[in-house]
Formats: sequence, structure tokens, C-alpha cells
Amino acid sequence: MSKDDKSAQELAQEKEEESEQAQEEMAKLEGSDDLPQDPSDWPSGPAKYETFGKDDAAYGDGATEKLGPANLQRHEDGSVTIDGKEVDNPDDYKGEPIVAAVDAIEGDSGSD
Repeated sequence: MSKDDKSAQELAQEKEEESEQAQEEMAKLEGSDDLPQDPSDWPSGPAKYETFGKDDAAYGDGATEKLGPANLQRHEDGSVTIDGKEVDNPDDYKGEPIVAAVDAIEGDSGSD
């Protein structure tokens, strides 16, 4: 075995360990009762490339159930239906607006 082969094997082993740690981090998040509301609170590093709820059979089962109703639909008139039934208060199903990077930069410069 040459020095280059061993280096490649070590690199592969490190990547495998990194991947396992990322999967464990995501599994821990899936098992928690509260999901982060702010995108910056979600995992960073290798874990951000793991799929949340990837082992769930369908959206709305398992960990993805915490993300909201699977059959929620938003309509152009602002109404919201779940399983075809209109909800009483569509605002209950709205999240906080996501600030785009451009908006955040413009807001920091103080120019409006």
C-alpha cells in the first residue's frame, strides 16, 4: 500500500465519520419537541446537507409532522385549507417573514 493510498483511505474514513456525526445531529433535531424557528438556528456544517425526516415514509409522518399539516394549501385569495376544509383563521398558519440577504444589507445601510 503506497503513501497516497493510505492518505485516500484516511480521507475516506474522515468523511465517513463526518457524515455519521451529521446524521446524528439531524436525528437529534428530529427527536426534539421544538424545532428552530430562525433559519440561523438550524444546523450548520455537514449536518445542513442532511435531509430532515429523510427516513419518514411520507411528509406528515414522523419528524416532518412537526413542520405542519401535510395537506395544507394556500390560495390566492389568502384562504387556507387543510384536507380540503377551509380553516377559520389563516393567520394561524403563517410564519415569520424570511428576510432576504439583500433586504438585510439594505436595512443595515440605513438608506430607505
